[in-house]
Amino acid sequence: MPRETISARKTRAVQILSGLKHLYPDARTELEYGNPFELLISTILSAQATDKSVNAATPVLFKTYPTAARMARATPEDIEPLIKTIGLYRNKAKNLVATARALEANFGGEVPNDFDAIQTLPGVGRKTANVVLSNAYGRPGIAVDTHVGRLSRRLSFSAHTDPDRVEGDLEKLFPVEEWIFLHHALILHGRRVCEARKPRCEVCELLPNCPRIGV
Repeated sequence: MPRETISARKTRAVQILSGLKHLYPDARTELEYGNPFELLISTILSAQATDKSVNAATPVLFKTYPTAARMARATPEDIEPLIKTIGLYRNKAKNLVATARALEANFGGEVPNDFDAIQTLPGVGRKTANVVLSNAYGRPGIAVDTHVGRLSRRLSFSAHTDPDRVEGDLEKLFPVEEWIFLHHALILHGRRVCEARKPRCEVCELLPNCPRIGV
């Protein structure tokens, strides 16, 4: 099979994007939050956990600790019972308290709208930074989680497993104004159709433009 040219790949990317917009016109994060602080906390909690499990725990958590100032005065042991249904809850409780204290100490209790600054917070890496800044502040970014990475490889948009390199490959293919939508739509498609173990290719509307790499 001849190697796909960059031009052909970009044309196919346009077609995939069109298909995703048809399937998920209102694609957005499934995490439930009311402000940047709540989104940051929810995103930290969502690592290696489902959005459903996070959404089940956060109402009580946010009622008890509605601000960084309140959470900064807590201990990890205070937080643990409120998030114990979420995976890795002990380590996450430590990160939540440390993050809240860092917000209070360095950013006046507010989540910084700056890519480098937000990554100084405990438990916040590039993916979390992209999720928070894109959803809370509309900053263009593609957060590469397991779904985005998997679909990028199956669609032959990236050959890499490193999230940073996948992010770079996607940024070259898609216009900046589509990055936020693309992130959400790929996640939804990965959860609902292009599953990890048994992708449902027979019902996938993207199939005509998908090379099915690794499937």
